[in-house]
Amino acid sequence: MDWLERMNGAMEYIETNLADNISYDELAQKACCSTYHFQRMFPFITGVSLSGYIRRRRLTLAAFELQTTSAKVIDVAMKYGYDSPEAFARAFKNLHGIMPISARDKGVSLKAYPRMSFSISIKGDVEMNYRIEQRGSFEMFGVYGLINSDRKIAFSEVPEFRKQCDEDGSVDLMNELLGRFTDTMLHAALYDDNGESFKYMVCYNLPKGLEIPDKFTKLTVPASTWAIFSDPQCDLQKLWDRIYFEWFPTSEYEQIEAPSFEMYYGPAGHHTGEIWIPVKKK
Repeated sequence: MDWLERMNGAMEYIETNLADNISYDELAQKACCSTYHFQRMFPFITGVSLSGYIRRRRLTLAAFELQTTSAKVIDVAMKYGYDSPEAFARAFKNLHGIMPISARDKGVSLKAYPRMSFSISIKGDVEMNYRIEQRGSFEMFGVYGLINSDRKIAFSEVPEFRKQCDEDGSVDLMNELLGRFTDTMLHAALYDDNGESFKYMVCYNLPKGLEIPDKFTKLTVPASTWAIFSDPQCDLQKLWDRIYFEWFPTSEYEQIEAPSFEMYYGPAGHHTGEIWIPVKKK
């Protein structure tokens, strides 16, 4: 119940500051967690990135205001955080499909994104397998792409990127360098999330002394405490959701700013998987 109250308090803070500056730090304090953890958790439990939700709510209110008042477009744009009418017009058209000046036309169709709130949902009837481990620093290497932070978009972009890595020979070359069979699954690192996008690296542990071609990037992972989750069906998309919906709200841990991992073991089609998340005690 405390978690629900904290999250609804955070949503109230957003709602009362849509026409003002919204501090992500203060927002996270309302939810009693770190800024990084709140930004990572938000899209998993809502389906939209934090910045995306705030943008939708501001543009919803802006549309109402344009429809029901005689306010100038430039004044509404400035009120909801846009530095220029041009930037406001682009964002407005992307969301509503029309220019702001057309919002007052009779019969025009606009989109409204209601305020979110959190309520009790009975879950947790299926067990979750996890363990807590401490590991020293280590290095990975691989190739990365930029993935949209919006969860729904990310879940379609990631398979496309992995397919690209298969087709351009990156996966075969990495397995060759590692002395492994070409169909052996590689891991994935998720890092540098800025709220709009994050880096997704198809990667593997870098053996000491191995010289890697320039096309690959090294990633140094700091010593951390890890919450490690396994799923015998290897449905990691569903597992990501359960971790943020069910495990974090009731655990004594929160995520810290460091790479997370999807660890895959075995040949493609017969592999198992784990999710590794760096955490600290609240």
